[in-house]
Amino acid sequence: MSRGFQENRVSRFGEKLRSLRTHNSMTLQELAIALGHSAHGYISELEAGKKQPTIVLVLRVSRLFDVTTDELLRDDLEIML
Repeated sequence: MSRGFQENRVSRFGEKLRSLRTHNSMTLQELAIALGHSAHGYISELEAGKKQPTIVLVLRVSRLFDVTTDELLRDDLEIML
């Protein structure tokens, strides 16, 4: 790794996920089910920044809300709602 390398952080993923969910008038439970989860606890922890998303989840969110994975994962990019 070079000294100039900066780690790409995904610290805003939860914030972006919450924005997408609320913009689409979805509850945590509705989003969890749409993403293939039976309970909303994991989604709640993602939104709170307590958990990091899996690649599979990022792809599902991207498809569900028609946004790019870059928009979801790159903190320097905003999601156009």
